[in-house]
Amino acid sequence: MVRREGPVAETELQRMAGCLTHRGPEDSGRYVAGSFGIAHTRLAIIDIAGGHQPLFDDARRYALVCNGEIYNYIELRRELQSRGHRFATGSDSEVALHGFAEWGAASFKRLHGMYAYALYDHAKRELWLVRDRLGIKPLYVAALGDRVLYASELKALLPLLPRRDIDEFALAQFFENQFSSGGDTVIRGVRRVLPGTALKIGADLKIETHRYWSARDVGAPRARSFEDAVAEWEPLFEQVMREHMRADVPYGVFLSGGVDSAVLLAQLKRLHRQPIKAWSVGWRGVGEGDEVDAAARIARELGAEHRVIRLDSRAVFHRLPRMAWAADDLMRDYACLPTLALAEAAGRELKVVFSGEGGDEAFAGYGRYRPDFFERNFKALRYPGSGGFRARGELDPRWLRRLFKPALRRALKRHREPFVAAWQEAPKAWSDLQRRQYVDLQTNLPDDLLVKADRMLMAYSVEGRVPFLDHRVVEFGLGLPDALKISSKAGKVFIKRWAERFIPRDHLWQHKRGFHVPVGEWLRGPTLEALARQLPRSDAIEAWCEPEAVRALLARQQARGDVTREVWSLLQFAIWHRLFIAAETRVPGGDEDPLAWL
Repeated sequence: MVRREGPVAETELQRMAGCLTHRGPEDSGRYVAGSFGIAHTRLAIIDIAGGHQPLFDDARRYALVCNGEIYNYIELRRELQSRGHRFATGSDSEVALHGFAEWGAASFKRLHGMYAYALYDHAKRELWLVRDRLGIKPLYVAALGDRVLYASELKALLPLLPRRDIDEFALAQFFENQFSSGGDTVIRGVRRVLPGTALKIGADLKIETHRYWSARDVGAPRARSFEDAVAEWEPLFEQVMREHMRADVPYGVFLSGGVDSAVLLAQLKRLHRQPIKAWSVGWRGVGEGDEVDAAARIARELGAEHRVIRLDSRAVFHRLPRMAWAADDLMRDYACLPTLALAEAAGRELKVVFSGEGGDEAFAGYGRYRPDFFERNFKALRYPGSGGFRARGELDPRWLRRLFKPALRRALKRHREPFVAAWQEAPKAWSDLQRRQYVDLQTNLPDDLLVKADRMLMAYSVEGRVPFLDHRVVEFGLGLPDALKISSKAGKVFIKRWAERFIPRDHLWQHKRGFHVPVGEWLRGPTLEALARQLPRSDAIEAWCEPEAVRALLARQQARGDVTREVWSLLQFAIWHRLFIAAETRVPGGDEDPLAWL
């Protein structure tokens, strides 16, 4: 917290920090200097014994708390020591402190990693809030007139907010896009610090925004051969992996049946030279297949210690309240549920897990990146502004017109604005493919996939590391010519061709399935009957929805089972509303009946 005048109360800092103990259960620290205060909860990964925060320089001009990892801290520490800086700890976070003292705001570009940190300059009475380039680590801020609050999770701000009002545009994005994107969150007045951005907050609480990195700085694709690209890629990715492997604790990997996690496991094996623990998740008692067999094959090929978790419908549904609490932001991604189960299992043995997020965005793995000529042009005409990309909403328009009250229906018409804005700001010299990648890097990646990757793991005090989202990897992937990224039949061509030397070819070139969570098979029977009785009476549903339409929707699901996404969206919103708007103070466990949270 920073106040315009008057002292910060340590009791208020403690209330906020108490909401974040899952992110750092091993240590905590607080510091107050008049109108400025910071608090920290620590998950010890590097310098386990000595890395207590807040951190200070010798003169105590600067104070810092940091969440995340700065991977190139060894090289930066060596350079800063040669310039006369004295380090008090072996923590990677301390280089952010001395780096700012040496280079000021130019230091932000020198950091490699995933981080969100707060640095206070006592001499200038300035606070800097800095978020990593891709938004791997979260950072929220709320300007309240006489003070500014900031925290790693939205829930830590809630105890000190004077009101908890929903922003209808962000709520509309949740229903139509699966997540809300950009600066505004679903809690009116609480904003995200955007990726690659630093905020400077003066003593008068004026906020200045500094964008220190953007994917737009990558140039248009330049022609080069596969062999030339490999010559650049291999030393780059090896350096990235070596930096990401820096830790004073053991680590493992989440292994799906896809390409990216297999590549990570292969590189970890090559550079670590000891068996790596790998976790995979599958389903029990459903007709839909999973990826466990493909993952098990890769684990055998690469000598990993493989653990498989199998979930039935009860295990999935009873994680929903915990998932809604953990996600913090209101977002709907079915994959959060198995990821939460993986984090719980891995957290019993490890504190660090590698994961493959970012490979599809950096190297164009999604089918939506390679539409045929007719699809692209039809959508561009039907849904203008984004080249036909991210064109349609996720829910059935017929139900949208019936389900929601007028204020929300009006907001729903604007749901594509974040995608259109990102498309329009992409460099005009870029290819259609690059612009599609950029839109996802600006929206879906930080506000959906990375919410899942960070929040589900940190709910069980596990740190996720995502090497494909090192900024150097993203810049390399964006800059590849289109022909090295996609063909008419496949995406991620460069990575697959390169990986053929150490991963079976048929695994690499199998049809991309995506991670399917069979919610439709589970949202039926007695659970659905009980939901039909309780959901229409939820405070959230009564405030934003038309109860009769909700009853009709649930009857349709009972009769035909074809409105699963619509029903799930309302169920998740109702639980989230209970937690974040109605101010339920109890934290859900990992095995709780969702209906009890309505």
